[in-house]
Amino acid sequence: MKENVVKNKSFEFALRIVKSSKFLVAEKKEYVLSKQILRSGTAIGAMVREAEHAESKADFIHKLSVALKEANETEYWLELLFMSEYIDKNVYEANASDLREILRLLISIIKSSKAK
Repeated sequence: MKENVVKNKSFEFALRIVKSSKFLVAEKKEYVLSKQILRSGTAIGAMVREAEHAESKADFIHKLSVALKEANETEYWLELLFMSEYIDKNVYEANASDLREILRLLISIIKSSKAK
């Protein structure tokens, strides 16, 4: 069985987001932005998982497109947390790098699926 790279990377990213959210609440006493990034950052992987059992090609593309939207939103919250100094540069860059990779994968899969 072929490895599902986007599934694995989005799950690993979601796990890091959960841990980051816990840190933001416990250490930084930040409750609003942490919930936003928790919701959008974990939704990426959830939508990728839903796409695995899509009912049609159109449904598959739609679910991955929603995952792409969630990834874009997560990028916004991540940047906002960094610029407002809730997270440091190392945390931001590591998460942003992983997120950009997930974005590239999703865009590539969506484009190739539409072309078929």
